[in-house]
Amino acid sequence: MKLTLIIPCYNEEDTISDLYREVLDVLGERYDFEMLFVDDGSRDGTLSKIVKLSESDDRVKYLSFSRNFGKEAAMLAGMKFSTGDYVCIIDSDLQHPPSMIPEMVAALDEGYDVAASRRTNRKGEAMFVSFFSRCFYGIINKMADINIKEGAQDFRVMKRKVVEGIINMPEYYRFSKGIFSWVGFRTKWFEHENTSRVKGKSKWSPFKLFKYAIDGIVSFSVVPLRIALVIGVIVSLAGFVYFITVVYDAIKYGADSSGFTTIISLLMLIGGTILLCLGILGEYIARMYIEVKRRPAFLISETNITNNIK
Repeated sequence: MKLTLIIPCYNEEDTISDLYREVLDVLGERYDFEMLFVDDGSRDGTLSKIVKLSESDDRVKYLSFSRNFGKEAAMLAGMKFSTGDYVCIIDSDLQHPPSMIPEMVAALDEGYDVAASRRTNRKGEAMFVSFFSRCFYGIINKMADINIKEGAQDFRVMKRKVVEGIINMPEYYRFSKGIFSWVGFRTKWFEHENTSRVKGKSKWSPFKLFKYAIDGIVSFSVVPLRIALVIGVIVSLAGFVYFITVVYDAIKYGADSSGFTTIISLLMLIGGTILLCLGILGEYIARMYIEVKRRPAFLISETNITNNIK
């Protein structure tokens, strides 16, 4: 069985060599494998480091994007150009321990289709990031028709049939954690403690994490649209009740329907509700607009792969 390691990279020149040596130490001559680095438009010396490795080891393959398309596009490109019977996705920053790969491969040999990793803790992360991450998993698992294990990572080994199933999902906005769950297949989970980066710093800012969470919810659930509908119904009923109350008071007590503050408050409430519902609807329409354009998820500017181009 041939194993392809897909390694997305973005400005990781400090960790490439360390990862390469550790993979060789773990896999050595016991496995028939290739390392497919996907350079996601890095601005440092990441690509030159990879090219240098490929010149001394023909097991090192690489794809270099024309610009930064994001990790989701990098993983998709790696899967499309992989040749292995087993395909492993692993980060280049060594937060995914290569030492786990032999156990994960063994799980596939036993009959599982996917061997996936999940973190048992978030040691080293900021408290607010951990808190919002837990909230996200709780929300998306209630809203969507999929179940994503808390702490689930992209680090996994998959059989070819699983990879083909993922590649055949054509959406531009890709939320891989949801896609991995949606395609199903027999999965064995491997737990490990959170590992800090060896060098450098994370490329994920709080804003990018928030945007990623929104992408995940919108990609796999229509519940936000139903929430907008419910809010609209509630506000409409409240407005109708208020109107009846004002008319009743005017008929019974002859009260003038003044109340400038009340009117302004209601206008702000209704206006805010309308904008909220339009914003939710806009998220879905925007994704439809991008999807119908059918733009490629990535563009390749340089590679040493001469075959298997899909």
